[in-house]
Amino acid sequence: MDVMGDKATLFETGRFVQPSQGDAGEAAEEAAEELRQRLAAEAGDVEAMSVLGAMLLRRGDLDGAEPHLRAATAAGDRAAANNLGVLLHQRGYAEEAAGWWRIAAVAGSAAAAHALGRHHRERGDEPAAEYWLRQSAEQGHPLGAYALADLLEHRGDGGAEEWMRAAAERGHREAAYRLARVLDRRAADEGEDGADNGVAPLEEAERFYRQSAARGHRRAALQLGAILEKRGELKEAGRWYLTSAKDGEARAACALGFLLRDAGDTESAAVWWLRAAQDGDGNAANALGALHAERGEPQTAERWYRAAMDAGDVNGAYNLGLLCAEQGRTAQAEQWYRRAAYAGHREAANALAILLLQGGDTAGAEPWFSKAAEAGSVDAAFNLGILYAGRGEDVVALRWYERAAAAGHTEAALQVGIARLRDGDETAAERHLRCAAGGGSAEAAYRLATVLDARRPPEPAHELGETVHEKTECEEWYERAASQGHRRAQVRVGMMAAARGDVVEAARWYRLAAEAGSRNGAFNLGLLLAREGSEPEAAVWWTRAADAGHGRAALRLALVYARRGELVEGQRWADRAVSLGPGEVSERAARLRDALREELSA
Repeated sequence: MDVMGDKATLFETGRFVQPSQGDAGEAAEEAAEELRQRLAAEAGDVEAMSVLGAMLLRRGDLDGAEPHLRAATAAGDRAAANNLGVLLHQRGYAEEAAGWWRIAAVAGSAAAAHALGRHHRERGDEPAAEYWLRQSAEQGHPLGAYALADLLEHRGDGGAEEWMRAAAERGHREAAYRLARVLDRRAADEGEDGADNGVAPLEEAERFYRQSAARGHRRAALQLGAILEKRGELKEAGRWYLTSAKDGEARAACALGFLLRDAGDTESAAVWWLRAAQDGDGNAANALGALHAERGEPQTAERWYRAAMDAGDVNGAYNLGLLCAEQGRTAQAEQWYRRAAYAGHREAANALAILLLQGGDTAGAEPWFSKAAEAGSVDAAFNLGILYAGRGEDVVALRWYERAAAAGHTEAALQVGIARLRDGDETAAERHLRCAAGGGSAEAAYRLATVLDARRPPEPAHELGETVHEKTECEEWYERAASQGHRRAQVRVGMMAAARGDVVEAARWYRLAAEAGSRNGAFNLGLLLAREGSEPEAAVWWTRAADAGHGRAALRLALVYARRGELVEGQRWADRAVSLGPGEVSERAARLRDALREELSA
């Protein structure tokens, strides 16, 4: 006999297949177990009656479970009494269920005490509910601990956090999530210094979020992702956002979209935003609107902004206002700004005020600026400063500038710095100018440099008579302003380079300033070129400076033309220099003009 062949045939028929894996195997095992329990129950085994009743109850076979549970309960099995209560509760016999739960709870069943506590709470009997839930919780039942914590928290009683923690530590995922939320809020209120027993609240919150998320709690996964993203752990944050989003959490899908956008994957971001927006997330709808607006698809953008607004996100109305304003639809922009502003959107209130101001309605603009500023809009506070300064109400203007500057507004800090300089408070001026310059204001960097320059002592000379030059702080600020295109700073940097003998560097800065329209830059560039023997080119720059109103440049041109023998042209530029000044230049130009006139009439 071919044994191997026979075995193969038998395997194919399934006669040697063991039901140890897969659904079929599990079903067979369960059936076998049920049969064993049934036989034992028929033989009078009380525990088997209880187990068989529980099995049938889990399956939903209430009619089959009830006689076994009643028989086991009559024999004193407390687990059966609890399950009989569950069965009767499912049938709608709440009071009879409570009676059996009481019997089981008195006998020491933590599950029954929990069920009985829930029963009393549903009927508004909170003292009885607390009593039985506490019985359950003190026996270590996680559901009892959670229900007790929920009851205490609802009433505002102490001890809620202790029992929530107990439930969380025993694996209750909702308790872990709610405890994490409490700790998260505490961390926000107290900061990282609010550590309890050496453990920071945020650290504990993260632990419980992680515990809850690992058990499939989608909101915990969202919050865990947010903590990780804030900490810069973007890859892990993305994984938790993805887990939460796949479980149907729209906010997680939205957050995942922003994470992907920041990573440069706009297409994938749009997929998740679409999913979140379709689930009613207004933030995601706004993001989609902005994406389509950037792509030059205003109609699609408008549709998503409207969807955001319909989802209750006031940013939708504000974004619609921005979109209409960009398209020149001023009336519609005003309508949407008003809608958002009335809903408390501070930037919409600021935008509405600007729109009204541009239309000449100063009286209408002012209250909206005020409303936005009072709500915390830094731009609105700065705009109020401009509004009052334009009316000559400098004291009120300064107050709003200071408010905006305190919130980090660069241009407001510059205005405060200028005002303090005007008042002679150089220390306060320097402080605000440093803030503005650090925020990127070229004008502030230039003014700060002038303040520091005025304090600078004369440069010491080297023993051998050679000047030792080390770059000072004021020079660094001049250079920063110059590199940002500030014309006066460029001229000043050019002058410092010329003083060091660096003609090439000086010419570069003078030329940059001159080409940007600086008459001093053009004049100084002309001087530099003239000293280098390029007087014709120098005259070109002096002409540009003189045409812009530079008296010394006009005088230089008068001298150039006089030397060339072009007396009429020289007299014309001398006249120009006389009218432009300043006084010293006017005197010299007048003498030269008279001399040229005499020579022409001779």
